Amino acid sequence: MSQYQKLYTAQDSAIVFIDHQPQMTFGVANIDRSTLINNVTLLAEVAKEFNVPAVLTAVETESFSGYVWPQLLDVFPGQQVVERSSMNSWDDAGFRKAIEATGRKNIIMTGLWTEVCVTWPTIEMLGAGYNVYVVEDCCGATSPAAQEAGLSRMVQAGAVRLTTIAALLEWQRDWKNKEHYHALMGILKQHAGAYGSGVEYAYTMVHHAPQSAQKPQIVPNKAGH
Repeated sequence: MSQYQKLYTAQDSAIVFIDHQPQMTFGVANIDRSTLINNVTLLAEVAKEFNVPAVLTAVETESFSGYVWPQLLDVFPGQQVVERSSMNSWDDAGFRKAIEATGRKNIIMTGLWTEVCVTWPTIEMLGAGYNVYVVEDCCGATSPAAQEAGLSRMVQAGAVRLTTIAALLEWQRDWKNKEHYHALMGILKQHAGAYGSGVEYAYTMVHHAPQSAQKPQIVPNKAGH
């Protein structure tokens, strides 16, 4: 039986954020960078809501790459970022220790750049017995070709490709599970684009819930209507 013929859960998965830093972002050319930042923030917020352990790592922060995106740091305030010099996170003892400390074998992988800093540790983590799911629209590469080449190499090694919405909904799984439902909907409203707009519409127009805006829109009554 394939190791992937079973869905992961919030209880058996962990998530990794590799090098979401300014200098690395400057080189991203496979995806709109605002979309990339939004997707990563969305996935991070949902992971936190579902209590999924997160590992953040950065490369050569003050000598080259800059500080991790504030949007990501603000989701995990005060969490230690694993600082390293190696392009391959798996070469770093601190990173390996952080992964092992999660106690999870299903690893949700995101990062910059796809073709190097995501691909290399993914290949070695697969070799070490982990199941790796690469959220491709939370990963940035230096070109569309580099993105596809990196993803292809990871898949050939045994990884699975995912996208942001699919990745986070796998934690929710069933809409009858209400523990995280309203919090999830609130996060989706903020960051999930068209899907989020649909959630807002359903909440307000179908279920007549309050608008999400701090100062809701007031539609004046028209005479004769």
